Formats: sequence, C-alpha cells, structure tokens
Amino acid sequence: MQTSAISYKRHRFPSQIIAHAVWLYMRFNLSLREVEEMLLERGIDVSYETIRRWTVKFGPQIAQNLRRRQARPGDVWHLDEVVVKIADRPFWLWRAVDQHGVVLDEILQSSRNKPAAKRLMLRLLKRHGFVPKRIITDKLRSYGAAKRDVAPGLDHWSHKGLNNRAENSHLPFRKRERVMQGHRSPGGLQRFVSVHSATRNCFFVPSCRRTALTIRFHRLQALDVWKTAANIA
Repeated sequence: MQTSAISYKRHRFPSQIIAHAVWLYMRFNLSLREVEEMLLERGIDVSYETIRRWTVKFGPQIAQNLRRRQARPGDVWHLDEVVVKIADRPFWLWRAVDQHGVVLDEILQSSRNKPAAKRLMLRLLKRHGFVPKRIITDKLRSYGAAKRDVAPGLDHWSHKGLNNRAENSHLPFRKRERVMQGHRSPGGLQRFVSVHSATRNCFFVPSCRRTALTIRFHRLQALDVWKTAANIA
C-alpha cells in the first residue's frame, strides 16, 4: 500500500521524537501538559504548545496514511449521532462504524436532519466505494428519508437496541472530551476526531483476537503500521 512521505525537515527534534509525541497524545487520554511531562522524564525538554503544533501539522498526514492501509470494512454499517457543544453552541457529530467496531467516518454538522444524514451516507459510499448489505440506526426518521434518496433498495434496520455498536463507539471520544475540557472550534474538532479515529482503528483489537498472546501480537503489528505511516520505520 502506497504511503505518502512526511517531511520533518526544519524541526529541531528528530522525527522519532515528534512522531512519538503525536502518538502519545492521539493514542491515550493524555493532555498536552501530561505528554510534555512524560517527555521531560525521558530527558526531552519540549513545551506543550510545540506538541500541539506537531499534532496539528503531522496528525492529519499520519491519519491519511493509516486510512490508506486500512482493510476493507464490513458490510453492515451502524450510524449514529451525538451532540457536542462548542462555545455553548450545539453541534452534531455523525459517526458510522461497521459490525466489527471499526470507525468508518465522522462528520461534525450543525444540524440533525435529513440533509445531514444524507451527507453522511454519500460520503461513506464515496469513501469506501460499495453499498453495504445493511445499515442499522436508531429511530431518527432522517436516516430513512436520506436512505430513500441515496440507496432505495438498501436494507435498513431502525431500532434503538440494535445500534449499541455505534453508541459504544462514542465512549472513547467522550472520555477524551473530558480530558480536553471542551473544544475551541468546529474545524479543530473535526480535525481531531479524524486523527483520533484513524489511530484508534489501527490499535483496535478485534473480538476474535482476545487472548493475551494474540493481543500482544496485534499491538506489535499496530506499532509497525503506525511507524510506517509516520515515515519513521
């Protein structure tokens, strides 16, 4: 799989340190100051503001390379939305995951209606290039109305209890949201969730690999994939 090159030129620190700082911030529920402290313990004196700039600059590039190496998703898609407040203004984070729990896409939108649901579906079909066997949503009627315009013959199950897969996928984001203490702008949040989800997909352990040995092997594989995506392998 082709990986676009990432240039670390004109930076005082080596590429390994920069990529490691971005990995710490995106992989774990750490604040920028906590990453700064962890690097300082290893003898690396760098400010939290520099770490923030590294994540903004290199995070999207690494996430793009991770998505290029991602396997074909499952054919059952779970769609859901969750409210997010930015400067006391409500936004809706629309998310789609497959039956294995892999995040397919996320879009931050200001509305919770048919056009917003339609935009999510069209973006999913364009990104992954195929129509799924089934979509599962909650009882929001906007999904059904959008589905009739985008893919009328698509099988659609609408039930609150069947959509636990998508609802549970919001939990890592909610945990991280509490650490970040809110968001400054819609663009910044969209950029963060894109990188956060790509990183989580890389290290996500499938349900078929739950033994200690297979989990350890999976994590070693994920680290190799991350290093290749960050162009430090």
